[in-house]
Amino acid sequence: MKISYLTLFPHLMECYFSDSILKRAIEKELFAIEFIDFRKFSEDKHKKVDRPKVGGGAGMLLEPSPIARALEAIKTKNSWVIFVTPVAKRFNQKDAKRLAQKEHLIFVNGRYEGFDERLIEIYADEVLSIGDFILTGGELASLVMSDAIVRNIPGVLGNEASLEEESFENDLLEAPAFTKPDEFAGKKIVLEFLKGNHSKISALKYDMAVMRTQYYRPDKRITDEK
Repeated sequence: MKISYLTLFPHLMECYFSDSILKRAIEKELFAIEFIDFRKFSEDKHKKVDRPKVGGGAGMLLEPSPIARALEAIKTKNSWVIFVTPVAKRFNQKDAKRLAQKEHLIFVNGRYEGFDERLIEIYADEVLSIGDFILTGGELASLVMSDAIVRNIPGVLGNEASLEEESFENDLLEAPAFTKPDEFAGKKIVLEFLKGNHSKISALKYDMAVMRTQYYRPDKRITDEK
């Protein structure tokens, strides 16, 4: 997989891939990244990429031409173009697994008051948000989604089995987890976890996951299937 980021601030994003799991995955060529400063595609003599909104309104809007030229320069028939904006479907774990199958992802990161809508109408294969809040730009949101996506590429994680018990795999939050010592600050590990009966531990984890989900995410629909 290749991931391309259209952004006015490449240096804000590059550092995220300079260490840990993602750095090793890039070194293993499990995925590749590139950063495109779409300001370089501006034909304005001062390289401006923003203009006032037509019809009034506070703030400046990204004009379409520089981003359009950047997209035309990098996208292929196998590219999947994602515009990152809060006015969109909310990204989730199912999206992460689905998008991990794509050959080339292009994240278009907004700034100022967002995009000229015609860009989305012409170029977007998908429009995604990470939540109902506003950031100063799309870069952080793109990195959040990218991290969730590439973890699902085979070989990126050292232990692939860890994907199976993560939150949202069964539409549930992950059950509480513990490590040694058996007692910490007067709090003891759930006794059943120490007995080694894996079928009972699995059932207990499911029940705990259900309770945690009901407490933290009462909006989620929980089925009776284990």
